Amino acid sequence: MSTTWKTKYGPRRVRHDPPTIEEAIAAARDLTDDVAEQVEIAAGLMDLPPDEVRVALAKIPQPRKPAATLAFTNRGGAERAVVVERKTPRRTLPGRPAGRSFG
Repeated sequence: MSTTWKTKYGPRRVRHDPPTIEEAIAAARDLTDDVAEQVEIAAGLMDLPPDEVRVALAKIPQPRKPAATLAFTNRGGAERAVVVERKTPRRTLPGRPAGRSFG
């Protein structure tokens, strides 16, 4: 499906692609943790029957939740909360140099 309109620079066109099943499932997982609701949301986005979405949802592994640890310290009579977060390493793309070149 595309829409075309004319401008002084020539015709312009916008392409509309419906989401893939993986994109719909990722969006549904970001919205809710309940699997039944995820199936309903993804099926609504894709106009697919819920059974097909349920099968695809079972094939895609759950994303890892970021691990945050909260520790309370009692030092000098004042309690402080310390949050320890684990950062994931940056992933490099194969075939691209690691350093940046600006020239």
